[in-house]
Amino acid sequence: MLILDLFRKSGFSGKTALVLSTWFGSGCLPIAPGTFGTLATIPLILVLNNFGIWCRAFTLLIVVGIAVWSAGLTEDLLKKKDPLEIVIDEVAGFLLATALLPFSWLSLGLVFFLFRFFDILKPYPIKHLERLTGGIGIVMDDIFAGLYACAGTWVILLLRDVLAG
Repeated sequence: MLILDLFRKSGFSGKTALVLSTWFGSGCLPIAPGTFGTLATIPLILVLNNFGIWCRAFTLLIVVGIAVWSAGLTEDLLKKKDPLEIVIDEVAGFLLATALLPFSWLSLGLVFFLFRFFDILKPYPIKHLERLTGGIGIVMDDIFAGLYACAGTWVILLLRDVLAG
């Protein structure tokens, strides 16, 4: 396996980037790594739900910074543009979407579905953001997918409340 071989051969920063960019290996699954990376974010979301918006915002900023760094380094190590194994970008986008919503199992389910939908479909300008190079290009499309998913979830929740009376 290429990731495991790279991990063995890498120094401390390479090992750290590989572990984080694959979100502790969830991106190494052979089928739907982005979906599994998104699912593997849920424990972090559940923990952050116990803290205020400032803690969630601070954590999000840290994760985005780590995502840009680790995704860029992993892309260089793998010598592939935006490899499927990198899923920390999904972590950052999903965290953004959930941080801006009131927590409920319904909102979590809706934002998960919408995030994966927008991340796969890549409506404007998400597709164009992939042209950016390095870690920033890997992460920015998922940040926008997270914003779209958050907005879509808000609309659905508001419509539900209006229709419920």
